[in-house]
Amino acid sequence: MELMVLGCSGGVGANLRTTTLRLNHEVLIDAGTGLGDLSLSEMAQIRHIFLTHSHLDHVVSIPLLVDSIFDRIQEPIVIHGLEATLQALRTHIFNNVIWPDFTTLPNRHNPVMRYEMMVPGQVVEVAGMQFEMIPVNHVVPSVGYRVETGNKVFAFSGDTSSNDTFWQVLNQYDALDLLIVEAAFPDRDLELCRRAGHYCPSLLAEDIRKLRHQPEVYITHTKPGGEEEIFNQCKESISSHSVNRLTGGMSFKL
Repeated sequence: MELMVLGCSGGVGANLRTTTLRLNHEVLIDAGTGLGDLSLSEMAQIRHIFLTHSHLDHVVSIPLLVDSIFDRIQEPIVIHGLEATLQALRTHIFNNVIWPDFTTLPNRHNPVMRYEMMVPGQVVEVAGMQFEMIPVNHVVPSVGYRVETGNKVFAFSGDTSSNDTFWQVLNQYDALDLLIVEAAFPDRDLELCRRAGHYCPSLLAEDIRKLRHQPEVYITHTKPGGEEEIFNQCKESISSHSVNRLTGGMSFKL
């Protein structure tokens, strides 16, 4: 499995792109602004998108992706997610007001996009990879994913704050090679983190001690301008695991 980080910032700015992880060229986890750096031929390879939740920074590029490669789509691009997430897309984006409903174009019998609902605990296999949906704690219904291929495993927290479910599910298995986990704000914004459903370094430090595995850990979703402060606080607060800073353009072979 090849994992390419197309975007991992908590906002936008010069060289900053929001959450987009590409797996083996044809699968995405989330579709933030990082998707826009792909060529049309690279976009046309995407067959599945697994969404963590409905917030704009994680779904913003889906409408433009489908529109840009409309004539190249031979089979519908499948959007996987919670029912609440998919309903948000139907109601607020693909509603023929903000954007066309691509689940009915070019016609209802031959659409270029379709939805596939998942529920927490469900495992979906695509492109030789198994995606397990894990509930997490955010201000809207949200999930992370555990992805397994062959004998390698990585997990992505999505947007979350303190919870038990994510760590409990990961601990049920024997292996975890790579963990990408968010820390959106510095510790001075602790109360904001709790209200907004995000980790800050001290909250993440408390939770990651629940994990019995020792994977490579990468910190994602840091807010623009606060990256150094947040990452340095993560290094100071987290003693149970060695942490690294995730940046756009990184790739991992698993």
